[in-house]
Amino acid sequence: MNLTLTQPSLPRARHVHRVAVATWFFLQGLIFASWASRIPFVQQRMGITDGQLGLVLLAIPVGQLPSLPLAGWLIAKHGSRRVLLLGVVLYSLGLLGLGAAPTVGLLVPCLVLFGFASNLMNIAVNTQAVGVEGLYQGRHIMASFHGVWSAAGFVGAAIGTTMIGWQVVPLPHFALIIGVVAVLATLSQGRILTHDAQADANQPIFVRPDGPLLGLGMIAFCAMICEGAMFDWSGVYFKKVVQAQGAWVGAGYTAFMSTMALGRFGADWLTGRLGPRRVIQLSGVLTAVGLLIAVGVPTLVTALVGFVLVGFGVSSVVPLVYSAAGKSKVMSPGMALAAVSTIGFLGFLIGPPLIGLVAGATSLRVSYFLIAVMGLCVTWAATKAKQL
Repeated sequence: MNLTLTQPSLPRARHVHRVAVATWFFLQGLIFASWASRIPFVQQRMGITDGQLGLVLLAIPVGQLPSLPLAGWLIAKHGSRRVLLLGVVLYSLGLLGLGAAPTVGLLVPCLVLFGFASNLMNIAVNTQAVGVEGLYQGRHIMASFHGVWSAAGFVGAAIGTTMIGWQVVPLPHFALIIGVVAVLATLSQGRILTHDAQADANQPIFVRPDGPLLGLGMIAFCAMICEGAMFDWSGVYFKKVVQAQGAWVGAGYTAFMSTMALGRFGADWLTGRLGPRRVIQLSGVLTAVGLLIAVGVPTLVTALVGFVLVGFGVSSVVPLVYSAAGKSKVMSPGMALAAVSTIGFLGFLIGPPLIGLVAGATSLRVSYFLIAVMGLCVTWAATKAKQL
C-alpha cells in the first residue's frame, strides 16, 4: 500500500489523516443539506408546482450519472486528493449558482453541475477513506466517516431552518456555507492522503468489474432502493397510511435519519466483532422487519418503531460495501468504487418511482412490502458475495 504519512508516528499520522478525511465528509454533507433545506423556498420563489419541481430535480441525477465513471478515471490518473479539491470547488460553485439562479432555465444547469460535483467529490472522499482505513491494519472505520456525513446533514438542516426563521434568502445563506467550507477545506487539505491505497500507475484504468465487485454492486443496489424509498416517501407514508397529524407527518423521516446516523457510528465496532458479511446480513433483516412492522400495523407508534429499525438496517450497508470495493484486486480503488456506486445509484434512482408505480396500481402499503423484500435481498446477496 503506497501511502504518504505526514507524521513520524503511525498512530499519530493515521489519526491526523482520519480527522482530515472526516472533515471532508462533513463538508460534503453540509453542502448537500444546505441545498435540501431551501428547496421549498426555491419552489415558492419560482412558482412551480410539485410535479414541475420533480422534473426540475431530475437534473441532479442527470449530472450525477456521467460523473461516476469519470471520477474513477480521474482518480486513477491524478489521485483522489486532486479530484477531491476539484470536486469541492465545483460543488461550492454549484451551490452558489443554486442560490443565485432567478429562473428555472438557469436553475437546471446549476443542478446538473451540483449533481456532477457531488458524485465527483463522493468517489474521491471515499477513496481517501479506503486509504485511511488501510492504515488501521484490519480495523473497520469506514462507517464512522459516513456517520459524519449524516451528522453534517443535521447541522445543515439546522442552519437552514435558522436562516428561514431569520428570513435570509438562499444566496447569502449559501455564501456563508461556502465560506465555512473554504476555511475548513484550507485547514484540512494538507492532512489528507497524497497517495491512494493500492495505487498502481501501470494498472489499466478501464477494467470490466469482476464477479465479486458485481456482487457488491448488487448489495448496494438493493440497499439503495430501500434508502431512496425512505428518503422520498416517508412523509407520504405517514400522512396517507399512518394518518399522522401536523408535525408528526415528518416524524418517520426524522426517526429514520436519526437511527441511520447513529447506526453508522456504531457499525464499525459491530463489524469488528461480527465481520462485514454478518453485519450486512443483519442489516438486511432489520430493514425488512422494520418495514413489515410499519406495513402490518400502521399506527403512529408501531410505524415509528419500524422506521427506527429501517434506519439502523440501512446505516452500515453502503459504507461496508464501499470498504470492500476499495480492496479490489483487479481495479484501482477509485474505479472499483465508481463501478459499485454506479450500480447502487441505479437502485437509488429506481426506488422512488417504483414506489409510486406500485402504489398507483395497488397501494402504498404494498409498495413498502416490496421494499421489505429488497431488504431480504440485501441479506441474500451478502450471503453470496465473495469479497466480504
